[in-house]
Amino acid sequence: MSVTNIEQLSGNSALLAGLSKKEQKAVGRLLTPLEVPQGTVLTREGDLGREVMFIASGTASVERYGMKVATLGPGEFFGELALLTGARRMAMVTADTDMVVAALSRQEFASLLDTSPTIAQKILVDAVRRLHDNAA
Repeated sequence: MSVTNIEQLSGNSALLAGLSKKEQKAVGRLLTPLEVPQGTVLTREGDLGREVMFIASGTASVERYGMKVATLGPGEFFGELALLTGARRMAMVTADTDMVVAALSRQEFASLLDTSPTIAQKILVDAVRRLHDNAA
């Protein structure tokens, strides 16, 4: 399976749901699809953040300080906190299964936030929620 357009993600993603066709096309042009084998480390805690990833299929484990704190699946995303704040990665994310993800570089992510206020608001709300959950 490969990601060829935003429709494959938007059906599963609360973040991308409700976008107009024009917004879907704009977002779709920014995405870089990646097929990821099981066991691949997608982000390492403490590394610099270079991209945000949206999960099209498969699942991944999120670990902080060596302890599993979450499982992510289709429609979810990760990596936005490091890009929004400029801070280092807060967690390690590892593919539990073969996955298909769509990545956005720092520049593409900034462009997405600029062109879609709806997505920007959803990402910021989710980022604050994650920071709150991490502090608890």
